Amino acid sequence: MSTLTRREVVGIGAAAGVAALGVSQVAAQSRTGRRVVIDARPGAVTIDTSTTAVIVVDMQNDFGSKGGMFERAGIDISGIQKAVAPTARVLDAARKAGVKVFYLKMAYQPDLSDLGEPDSVNRVRHLQLGVGQHVTAPDGRPSRVLVRDTWNSEIVDELKPHPSDYVLVKKRRNAFHATELDFHLRARGVDTLIVGGVATNLGVENTVRDGWDRDYNMVVVPDISVASPAAAHDYCITSVFPRMARIMNVDEVLAGFK
Repeated sequence: MSTLTRREVVGIGAAAGVAALGVSQVAAQSRTGRRVVIDARPGAVTIDTSTTAVIVVDMQNDFGSKGGMFERAGIDISGIQKAVAPTARVLDAARKAGVKVFYLKMAYQPDLSDLGEPDSVNRVRHLQLGVGQHVTAPDGRPSRVLVRDTWNSEIVDELKPHPSDYVLVKKRRNAFHATELDFHLRARGVDTLIVGGVATNLGVENTVRDGWDRDYNMVVVPDISVASPAAAHDYCITSVFPRMARIMNVDEVLAGFK
């Protein structure tokens, strides 16, 4: 599992004698993927497995596990839990096809200094959900709600990152906001993003919109994306995403990655 910083990535490139070539040239030299055509809506899409990444948004204990923030707040997590198995299938197929996997998870510093100003909407609303509270994890460990390096902010067990995967921490819904996701993607020559996670109308939508604005080819997989109420999910899939992304289901992804 990689959690590289920008400095480490640049250092690795320099040590290899290629930093001066620029990110795009370095990435181009390392591409060894294959081009595949995948059924999608509004039309089939051709991707290169070496320049494609799966982006998993917020599939972490605080949102999808018993004892996490959502369940403690009385929010139904059954939809998120149902999305875990199909997400695991997509990730397994992606890794076997040489497609990169990026996890984005929301977590804050122990002192909540990055939660926002005292009167910021982000801070006020998260505190209402108990962010920062000391709790006990299901395995008995001391933990804290949505705080870094605790059980609460870990990826759910069924989707644990592999050593080859990348994990980035974000502080807002959008996976690009105040993170180095864009840098890491471009450093690896990625131009196509297959996105799923929590919630369809929040973290997933914000990420898809920003990715579109940054000229990535965006793909959304509805059956690994979740929102409550279901109407919010359906509206994004039928009315929002078709304007900026291709839509494909899990079976189509798996068929394309074979």
